[in-house]
Amino acid sequence: MTDTTALDPEDRKIVTLARSVRARNGVPEGAAVRDETGRTYVAGTVALDSLKLSALRTAVAMAVASGATSLEAAAVVTDAESASDEDRAAVRDLGGADTLVLVAGPDGTVRDTVTAG
Repeated sequence: MTDTTALDPEDRKIVTLARSVRARNGVPEGAAVRDETGRTYVAGTVALDSLKLSALRTAVAMAVASGATSLEAAAVVTDAESASDEDRAAVRDLGGADTLVLVAGPDGTVRDTVTAG
């Protein structure tokens, strides 16, 4: 586990944003990604009958749809122990294998730090 206050301020920001969207929207996961220009994209889980996306894949899709060409970092707030292979693949597709993925619990404590690779 990582004390969130020990994170880089920009990484702490995306964890906080991911936690906020999860709580505000009452969804199982919240996520935020930061693109190459420092812009952030925040999303929650999408669970429609015809469309199901994790919060992290939704945030990556929002970044792509907004014109981002790369990612610096990603964060997901979830009950899961780590980011799924599919979530990491979406981050890798846009950001590359070395893109940082922070996985935090509902309280905002970072439980896992991995790369998208």
